[in-house]
Amino acid sequence: MKGFLSDKNKSSCFGCEACVQACPKEALMMKEDEEGFRYPVLDENKCIKCNICRNVCPYENTQTIHKQDKYVFGGYIKDENTRFESTSGGAFSAIVDTFCDENYVIFGAEADGIYIWHSYISDKKELEKYRKSKYLQSVMGDSYIQVKKFLQEEKKVLFSGTPCQIAALKTYLGNTNQDRLLTVEVICEGVPSPLYMRKYEEYLKEKYDAKIISLDYRYKGRSFWHKYKWDFQVMKIILSRRKMIGGNKKRKNEIVIEKDRWFNPFWSVWLKHLMSRPSCYECPFAKRERVADISLGDLWGVHLYCPELYGKNGGSSLAIANTQKGKEVLVKSQKKMYGHELNFEEALKYQSPMRKHIDKNDKRVEFMNDLQSEISFKSLNKKWATRPSPKLLYQKYIWGNRQKIWLWNIRNKMNSRNLE
Repeated sequence: MKGFLSDKNKSSCFGCEACVQACPKEALMMKEDEEGFRYPVLDENKCIKCNICRNVCPYENTQTIHKQDKYVFGGYIKDENTRFESTSGGAFSAIVDTFCDENYVIFGAEADGIYIWHSYISDKKELEKYRKSKYLQSVMGDSYIQVKKFLQEEKKVLFSGTPCQIAALKTYLGNTNQDRLLTVEVICEGVPSPLYMRKYEEYLKEKYDAKIISLDYRYKGRSFWHKYKWDFQVMKIILSRRKMIGGNKKRKNEIVIEKDRWFNPFWSVWLKHLMSRPSCYECPFAKRERVADISLGDLWGVHLYCPELYGKNGGSSLAIANTQKGKEVLVKSQKKMYGHELNFEEALKYQSPMRKHIDKNDKRVEFMNDLQSEISFKSLNKKWATRPSPKLLYQKYIWGNRQKIWLWNIRNKMNSRNLE
């Protein structure tokens, strides 16, 4: 099967950067297209036709996928601070803490404002930078090269990323001994164009004369009535500006913006699949057979088939071990978590990215043209974002998960008394 390097079909490039890191002559480099997505560009003068780039391309090379013996766990980490700092239930932190006991390195996606890149740490105390969902596609740098180097030095390596990034790592490593490697993937629903967030940042800069220094796509928040708000997560943005206060002195000033999830245009546009990377609409990894040792995501449907794992709206994780190595680590990590084993088929009902890839919106081209145009960010959202319907607001705020769990708890108590 030919990939992007052969036919320039953007649907056949994941932007994983394996080809760039594998090239012995540095003849390839990543370059953004007009939609903001990065693709490899070849310098013909440096190319020696060795085909190593194609040999490591996860699109052109069949992956080893794991079909059977799924072990599924649902629940959340016992440490309350870690749970609060995590997007869902903190299973990633429990897995890291279990696997990385000594002589280890951890790879993950790090953020600075809207810029995302892969890096590594050798101390679990720095793990906070890898928590939280990032959504935009990360720049890989030389991560695969570093993983191979650490494995050859017989270090334990935990690599986290999207399914296509893990597939790319596997093809890049080739025959390298991977016994000490654990791969952990996020259950992905496609990556949006970075142009959207850049346009948002430009809008905020013009409005507040400030720059985004921190962006939490799914901040749980705290309220007077509830300790956590997993069901009502907001996009929390911290802006920084320097304000003149006489002479040449400057004072750093921070502005905090919180956008409710269901009133946030980003979620509306992204969930309509108007701005995802072309390859995401044909993703070969969006299925029950996985490449990674462990797949992680939110425990969607928790209020329907395992309400005992809701945990006061603090967030719950779904963790699926796809290999024996993954199962051994996941089982050990449960000592740090509250939860239990789940049925795979039942969990699969609420995880559409594990059943099929996203559908392409017929209006994607029109939207992307608007995104690239001079149209203002406000006008863009007015045209393309949809306000939540009364039905959705009722389901989320009037009769949502929290209320259903509350009723479930009452019924449980009544049933317990009747049995006594």
